[in-house]
This record gives sequence, structure tokens and C-alpha cells, in this order.
Amino acid sequence: MTTWRGLRHPTPWLTACGLAVARAAQLRLGLLRWGVLVALAGSLFACQLPDRSLIYPKAPPVHVQTWSTEVDHGPLRLRLVWAKPVGAGPWPTVLVHPDGGATAAAMRGVVWDLARQGYLAVAVDYRRLHDGTYRRTLFPWCEEAEMLAVLAVLRAQPGVDGQRLAALGFSQGGIFSLLLAAQTPTITAVVAYYPVTDFPRWLAAPGAPLLQRVVFHFIREAFRRDAERCPEVTFEAVLANASALYQAERIRVPVLLIHGDQDGAAPVEESRRLAARLAALGRDVELVVMAGGHHVFNFKQPPQAQAAWQVTQQWLARHLATTARPLPWPPVPQAARTRGE
Repeated sequence: MTTWRGLRHPTPWLTACGLAVARAAQLRLGLLRWGVLVALAGSLFACQLPDRSLIYPKAPPVHVQTWSTEVDHGPLRLRLVWAKPVGAGPWPTVLVHPDGGATAAAMRGVVWDLARQGYLAVAVDYRRLHDGTYRRTLFPWCEEAEMLAVLAVLRAQPGVDGQRLAALGFSQGGIFSLLLAAQTPTITAVVAYYPVTDFPRWLAAPGAPLLQRVVFHFIREAFRRDAERCPEVTFEAVLANASALYQAERIRVPVLLIHGDQDGAAPVEESRRLAARLAALGRDVELVVMAGGHHVFNFKQPPQAQAAWQVTQQWLARHLATTARPLPWPPVPQAARTRGE
């Protein structure tokens, strides 16, 4: 099922800022991260930087408890930011994966807002040990067992309702959420914002103009170097394992895909093709296309962000069997608003 929401904006175009980023990246491939890669693929939305608190709380709401933890699991380091309503629970739980240009800490507003609605929410980012240092990577998992490490952390946390656990992610985080659902029935629902779902096709950039194909050449080489951190797996296998479209038969839980129709980084066809495949398999899937939405629109474009978040809230409430009524949120003193910032 596809619905259209929001406002229509002009077709995206490769800005001078985007070209500057591309030129700089050619000289500094070793520093590329997902946030830069998607900027190269579709340029920047008027060079506008994401505001992670665009529609989310800037300080912990009252009646919400927050804390942070760090867990090492073999070569992986998980950094987690937690929030939950006051009380013992158990609470329906939402695992939040940030976009590649952000960390778990940058998702504080998201998890605070979810906790205000009655969820235990936790944002996580992953670092992999390489040359003695834990580093962000496009492919943090080399083995299926590593993907499940975060679930072991959740199971050990009091208040988590293991029977009502959703995965929510943005861009790279949407990819992680879909892949996690393909590995375990523990995940009971997925919300994936503007994911790449078919890396081999995405990197091939079919029909793209010459400049974009050149950019994708550099992106592919950056991906190849990142994949070398998993020496037992071929590059082609890494790309397939990271592509939700290739894992569709293993995704059996309800999936909500949210994508902007003006996304120049991860074209909306990435979600359309996955939605069609899941529907053909008889899965519960919904695709919401946000008119005028660019990549990372929920941290840049308030009208689309608000509309998409409302759909997300309704989806979570329906599939986690909760009314998800917001907790009281009276005005917070100025001093409290800066807490944790």
C-alpha cells in the first residue's frame, strides 16, 4: 500500500556545495562515512545540515528517565542511549538505529519522544575494532551472530518487553533495522526511513549521468575498503548481505517504509522495490512516500518530518499493541532544557 503525504518541492539538483563535497572526498577517501557517501550520491539539500532536534525534544521530558551505556562484544563496541517512562515496566521497546552521519547520542530527541509516549527506547551505534581502534564502519557486522549482540544487551535490561520489540532506523539505520529483522523473529515490527535496499544496483547507478557515475566509482572503492575488515567474506557477498532486498524472504514481520520522492541519495525506488517484493511474499508491508521529501528529510523539513513521525507513531502503536498515549509534558524550566545537551 502506497500513500502520498506532505508538500511537493522542486526536483533535486547537484548543487555547487555537493560538487565541493565530491571533490574533497576524492582526496580523502579514507575518511568517508555514510553521511558523506549519501551526500555524494545525491548532493546536499541546499547544503542544509541536519537538525536532529527538528521536531523532537531538546531536553528530557518530565516523567522520563535517561542513561547511557557502552558494551564491548568481541570486535564490536556498542554505544547505547536509553530512555524510558518512570516506573518498572515492562515497556514496549523500540531499538533506534541512527543514520550514518549521526551517533546514538544524536538520537536523544527521538528516544526521549518515544519514552514520553510510553516506550522504552534505546539508540545504538556500532564501532568495529581495526588496527587497535574502534571505528565507525559501513559494515559493522562480519558474522550473523554479531548482529544479534544488541539483542543480548536488551534482554539483560530490566523493563524491556521482549515480546514487543520494534526496530526503527534512518538511512543506514533503516538498513540495519531491516537486516536485523531478517536474522531474528525477536523483532516484531520494523520502521525504515529511506534505506538503500539493493547495494549492487545502487552502486551500479543505472541511467545516472556521467558525473554521478564517477562519484559512485569512488563510493564503491570506499565500500570495498570498508568490506576488507571482514576478510572471510567476499566483497560481493558483503554487498548482498547488506541488501534487504536480497534478504526479503527472511523478513517476516510487519514493515513500514518511509521515503521522500525527491531523495537524490537513496532514490525512492529502493523502497518501492523492497515493498513490492515483500508484498509478493505475502508480508505485511506499507510504503509511505513523502511528497517533496529529500534524504534525511525528518531532520531537515518540518512538514514532512511531522507527517512521517505521526505515521510512525501510529504504526508502532498498532504493532506493539499499545495505545501509546503521550505522557504529561508540562513546560520544562530553562535549566532542565539544557540537560544532556
